[in-house]
Amino acid sequence: MGRPRGFDEVMVIRAAAELFSTRSYDGISMDDLVTHLGVHRNSLYKTFGSKRGLYQAALRWSLEHDIAPLIDQVAGAGDLDQALRVAVAEPAAEVGLNLLLLAAVERAPVDQEVADQLSTVLAAFDRAARAAAGPQPPAQGGEENLAFAVTAAVLGLRLRARSGTAGTDIDQAGAALARRLTQHA
Repeated sequence: MGRPRGFDEVMVIRAAAELFSTRSYDGISMDDLVTHLGVHRNSLYKTFGSKRGLYQAALRWSLEHDIAPLIDQVAGAGDLDQALRVAVAEPAAEVGLNLLLLAAVERAPVDQEVADQLSTVLAAFDRAARAAAGPQPPAQGGEENLAFAVTAAVLGLRLRARSGTAGTDIDQAGAALARRLTQHA
């Protein structure tokens, strides 16, 4: 029988998700992970196999624990205004949305497993936005286009907030967008 694990795997995965949400995958070395996570390199390799294995575990954890609850909140919002307010203002989702953005830009183009995970979660986000928006007239491009636009807007607002170049309050920008979309629907 081997030695018991000397660290809490869930806490390590959560901390890795936080780290991967702040910098690019390629910008984080194993030394960075060891230092940030406080876990010995050999333990990380034994548990996760590689940096990619840890990244995958962190991404899955974040999609399940950060993004899925956010999607549920968006779907349960009464209208687009509330859905966008929830999506851009929920502090618990910040790590998840940041990691989602980095994964979409950096990893999905070169890692099919990441691309598949993001495709699934973005489709779920679209369904949630569609539920919040309610029925849309076909002449306006229909529910699919509006849901896609809402998902893109949430990610764009998160990108602006992350970059520090928002130039305005993100929550107010989301509310203004929702009002505009509702007026034209």
